[in-house]
Amino acid sequence: MAESDNIVVETAEKIFADLADPQTINNDKKDAWKAPLWQALSEAGLPRSWVPEDLGGSGASLADGFALLNAAGRFAIAVPLAETMLAGWLLAQAKIASPDGEMTVVPASPKDRITLNADGSLSGRARGVPFAKAARHFAVLVHGKDGVSIALVDAAKVRIEAGLNVGYDHSDAVTLDNVDPVTIKPAPNAFDQITLMLMGGVARSLQIAGALESMLDISVRYSNERVAFEKKISKFQAVQHNLARLAGESAAALAAATSAADAVANAKAFDDEIYLEAASAKIRCAEAAEKGGSIAHQVHGAIGFTMEHILHRYSLRALAWRDDFGSESHWAVELGRLVASRGADELWPLVASR
Repeated sequence: MAESDNIVVETAEKIFADLADPQTINNDKKDAWKAPLWQALSEAGLPRSWVPEDLGGSGASLADGFALLNAAGRFAIAVPLAETMLAGWLLAQAKIASPDGEMTVVPASPKDRITLNADGSLSGRARGVPFAKAARHFAVLVHGKDGVSIALVDAAKVRIEAGLNVGYDHSDAVTLDNVDPVTIKPAPNAFDQITLMLMGGVARSLQIAGALESMLDISVRYSNERVAFEKKISKFQAVQHNLARLAGESAAALAAATSAADAVANAKAFDDEIYLEAASAKIRCAEAAEKGGSIAHQVHGAIGFTMEHILHRYSLRALAWRDDFGSESHWAVELGRLVASRGADELWPLVASR
């Protein structure tokens, strides 16, 4: 999935290379790069990759969309591409057409709930919603007395409390107080909040894996350029050891994320196998983000911590993505509960078949 083996990824990587160069973005204090990048992505139909053509989207496969998210992670993209893709996917589950412009999903945490009132309005509060401040519409998962529904909500009708994650991207609190949705329809049978969290978790896992690939490339390149005691630091055994560890974390994250993505792309439903794959990927990629980021900064020394260097664009976003759609501790607990309730003997064939 890290290779450009399809037209979706090739198109995205060309746009990223032209308009999302990390060093150029890092030096742009006015964020003038965002509008041209988003326009190019929109013109290519990438934000609505997972929206079927009959609903106004590009109709790309889940596999192509996952590959796109991995590529976005390699560039540490700081626009709501992943969020708009997820929102379009969520709306499509209820056959709701996606509007133009930036979107995000609500809620983005397993513990938050949005409820459907008797008069058809929506109420509730969701914390840590990525890029809510930049979104024009929200795709909202709603709980009511008759089950789960999916709604399209105008962002102008909700209250947003601005916040930032550790990567300095918007992670906002969204409050709906008797808000009338633009459209609301029942969700498919068996579709619930866990399904949304698992899908979001796989997306974030792929982004983390992509960021780690770039952190490894940046660290290897720097070690071959930096000279200390009259030789390149890549020649020192300690640095070689750290780079090997970083490569291991990157490979483990990529393997876990792509395995989960492959399982989702080829599954007919979000069953126990998907649960195991997605939860495990989020846990392993979150661990890799912490360990890999630490190693990359150790290789760079003090220069890696400065705002002028691009490394923090990757390391901080990888750390921030750990908490979206359920933290590693949340999924570790839930995965343990699943194993305890079902038994390792029953679940092992699902793992072995992969």
